[in-house]
Formats: sequence, structure tokens, C-alpha cells
Amino acid sequence: MKADATPRLCLVAITKHGAAQAARLAADLPEADICTAAKFAATFAGLPNRLHPYGGALRDEMAPLFAGYDQLVFFVSLGAVVRLIAPHLRSKDEDPGVIVVDDAGQYVIPVLSGHVGGANEWSERLATLLGAAPVLTTASDVGRTIPVDILGRHLGWRVEAPKINITRVSAHVVNGEPIAFVQEAGSPHWWTRPTPLPDNIHRFARFADVPLDRYAALLWVTHEQVPAERWDALHERLVVYRPPVDAAP
Repeated sequence: MKADATPRLCLVAITKHGAAQAARLAADLPEADICTAAKFAATFAGLPNRLHPYGGALRDEMAPLFAGYDQLVFFVSLGAVVRLIAPHLRSKDEDPGVIVVDDAGQYVIPVLSGHVGGANEWSERLATLLGAAPVLTTASDVGRTIPVDILGRHLGWRVEAPKINITRVSAHVVNGEPIAFVQEAGSPHWWTRPTPLPDNIHRFARFADVPLDRYAALLWVTHEQVPAERWDALHERLVVYRPPVDAAP
């Protein structure tokens, strides 16, 4: 799914109370589809949402659900959802976001693809609609710090770095180690959290201004080519972001 595309969302309910919670949420999300046990289909009467009532086992619906949606919201127990989705898991870059809402509508839990797949963001949105509490466990989201692997995605930024760099730098960020953030290109409106930028993130306008020995890692937003020797010199400490070429600095 592209960053600016409308996500394909499906609400999945198999119990009476779960269907009632799903119907409550569906009223605020007319674009969402509904997948529910056939005996609870009447719960959704009058709603504009597209409805798919099924008569067999929910496990038989999982393959098409995984293939057809970007976000799956289950009004099913967490343990049951884990068992249902297990045979269909591929990778965090391919799997849809999976979210669980308890029968009482008190908690919204992102289970899969919370970070890259957007389930964390959707969980917070759904929790607001339901008056529930989102239960986030992704370190960068809990700590309200930079999400290294998806930074600037809403602005069209493309991350450029070996996977090991992203892993290492992400660890430095969430552990509160000193990080240099160099922005030579792209929109300045990349920080979207309501909280201030963490104190361990230090901004620079030019790469040349960074005292490299003082920082555990470097995040560099630029249109410049990065020579191989620079990648080597900053061994697993560098992540580069490429904004659209027409983006204003």
C-alpha cells in the first residue's frame, strides 16, 4: 500500500458482543468492510458498510482476508487471533496490520505490522473512536521517538540503508543514545508526534558540521550521493533518507 493510499480496512467479528462493538465502530468508518458470522449479520443492518457474512469456520476466511486488506480489526480474543494468523505470516513488509479489540471495547491492541504496516497508528485512531485504551508495544512509538525505518514516509521520503544499519540505528535511537539528524533536503515538517523531539536527537543543517565521534548514529536527509567510503567509515551507524526531488528544504 502506498503511503498516501486509502487503506483497505475490514472489521472481523465472531461473537455477539464483538459484533455489537464492530457495528459501533463501523458507524464511524463507512469505508470499512465487515466480515462476521452469518448469525450476527443482522447486527449490521442499516449500515452502509459492505458486509461479508460467513457460515463456516473463521480460519477458512483468513487467506482472502490477508490478501484483500491492509488493516484487519478482530473482535476476537488475542490468543485466537495469533493462532488464526500464524499460517499466513510472511514478513513485516508484506503482512497487513492486525489489530485486536476485546469484547468489552476497552482495549485496542496492534498485534502485527504495528509499525511498518500502520497498525499502531490505526489502533490509536480506533481507540479514540471507541473510547478505549490503545496498547502499544513498539519501542519507538511507546517512547515517542524517531521511527527510523519509516521516517518521512508521509512526505514521500525513501529510506536508503542496509537492513543491518536500520536495525542498529533504531536500537541507538530507542536506547536514548546521542543521534545526529542532518537535514539538507526535504520538508521540515517530518516530526508529527504531539510531543517534543527527544533530547538525544541533535539537528544539523550540513553533514560537514557533525562531529561524528560524538554520535552513536547519523540520520541524513539529502539528495547528495553517499560514497562507499562514507558508508564504510560510518560502519552500521548511517541511515539516509531521500525526499522527492521537488520537495522544498
